[in-house]
Amino acid sequence: MTVTYQESYIRNSRGVQQFSCRWLPFSSPKALVFLCHGYGTECGGFMREIGIRLAGAGYAVFGIDYEGHGRSFGARCYIKKFEYIVKDCHDYFKSVCAEEEFRGKGRFLYGESMGGAVALLVHKKNPTFYNGAILVAPMCKISEKVKPHPVVINILTSFEEIIPKWKIVPTKDVIDSAFKDPVKREMIRNNKLIYQDKPRLKTALEMLRTSMSLEHTLHEVTFPFFVLHGKADTVTDPEISKALYERASSKDKMIKLYTGMWHGLTSGEPEENIALVFADIIAWLDKHTGEGSAIEVQPVEDDTDMLRTKPASPTKVDIIERLATSASPAKKGTYFCGLNGRRLLHLSAM
Repeated sequence: MTVTYQESYIRNSRGVQQFSCRWLPFSSPKALVFLCHGYGTECGGFMREIGIRLAGAGYAVFGIDYEGHGRSFGARCYIKKFEYIVKDCHDYFKSVCAEEEFRGKGRFLYGESMGGAVALLVHKKNPTFYNGAILVAPMCKISEKVKPHPVVINILTSFEEIIPKWKIVPTKDVIDSAFKDPVKREMIRNNKLIYQDKPRLKTALEMLRTSMSLEHTLHEVTFPFFVLHGKADTVTDPEISKALYERASSKDKMIKLYTGMWHGLTSGEPEENIALVFADIIAWLDKHTGEGSAIEVQPVEDDTDMLRTKPASPTKVDIIERLATSASPAKKGTYFCGLNGRRLLHLSAM
């Protein structure tokens, strides 16, 4: 079985070139899946395994590197406004839905860690546009164990506009505690597209504010979702996913906590665990796209400001060979999950 992989560059509404990619199944896709990656990571390499597996199951998968992330242009991992990330994803995903071959297809968001927050905020921009979401250890609440004191936030905020890009936020390398498999762990360290320096001041504050805001608006989540979390995750607290499940207004919601699994459910576990996680994800998607699912797709016109600047370059990928010969790419770098441990502003490698 083969899937087609394509890459292209687009220009966002602020004129910044961003890298985008897609994995397409051999036949007409069951539905569309849009990837939202974590802080410091990227789609083309780090989330490649996700793209291949889901495309192999019949879904068209699309990803975009946030500004300053991966192969996109911009100051490395500098988030001036979190809303920029949300807008860029919203614009790109909507432009894909407007393509002739994808009109009428069901639409699902897929977010990991900080990408979970991005997915939830994209949903809030148009609550009826997407048919559901897969959320893996999403950044949607600050654990009470590490919530910064208001005084600390005020002090950091006072310097925010003076030294916004300074890499001064204390953090630690949590790759060892995020990814169980040592081989995948080293693959993470060797991915040069993944940011591995200290977080910038404004970036950390933007993510902190975003997660705290989401914490108070979880009841506004209304679409179907499946949230997954490892019970042995010491990077993000499984209680965060429980809070999302309990507070969301969605009538169709599901949670699964995996005993003994760590933070990197789709990229850092032994192969048998990763296979189990993907089987659960695909089963959920199949349930929501198969006969009797009654998916309603909102009409869409491409009214976004994005412009493709380089043509896609298609290549075919042999799924069986790729999955048999390559370990799952794992995540790396320093990115804000916000949520477990003991420090002023906890930033993690996802």
